Amino acid sequence: MRQLLKEIFIEVIQSIAPLIVVVCILQFTLVKAPTPLFLQFLIGSLMAIGGLILFFLGIDIGILPMGKFIGAELPKRNSLMLIAGLAFALGFAATVAEPDVLVLSKQVDAISQGSVSGNIILYSMALGVGILVMIGMLRIVFGFSMVYLLAGLFTVILVLSFFTPAEFVPLAYDAGSVTTGALTAPVVISLALGLSSVLSGRSSVSEGFGLLGLASIGPIIIIMLLAIFIY
Repeated sequence: MRQLLKEIFIEVIQSIAPLIVVVCILQFTLVKAPTPLFLQFLIGSLMAIGGLILFFLGIDIGILPMGKFIGAELPKRNSLMLIAGLAFALGFAATVAEPDVLVLSKQVDAISQGSVSGNIILYSMALGVGILVMIGMLRIVFGFSMVYLLAGLFTVILVLSFFTPAEFVPLAYDAGSVTTGALTAPVVISLALGLSSVLSGRSSVSEGFGLLGLASIGPIIIIMLLAIFIY
């Protein structure tokens, strides 16, 4: 545990330190923010470092092992409905709790002054992730090609882009990028790796990865459909 904590601490410092250094350089050269604001930044950075350490520690010791266990246990129940249902539920729930998704939905609500509901955007993105995680898990079970699946889905996105109101196109693509964040990614990846590890003749590398890419496509399609038929 101590070694893991040390590794996470180093990773977090390495990821946040450049941002802190750049802001400090700007503070003392080009952009001089008010002293209280700069102090808030420093305190907030320390809080972020502490929070990320605890967050990643929780991911490593809890969420990843449990995700792999669930993924490995599902095939033993001999129920495609169970695999599909739990894959959808976990993808949906992880997205609703994803910090990046919450930030985006709140910004949409604030910028549009309520004309586009943040909650509708939030649950639409979660629906898209849930559906594509479910499809991705079934792909692992049946073993059909990821290439053809991705080609078909990206074709759908391309076609929908021409019919989606212009103001929603950037939002749809942003929705796809934020859904696979620090919480959703380990849940989705661990599920896929756990499932592929117990299927005979399957490689965890070739079958276990790719589900995260699929999951990011779902929100793009759902937001575009939402814009076309509702907004």
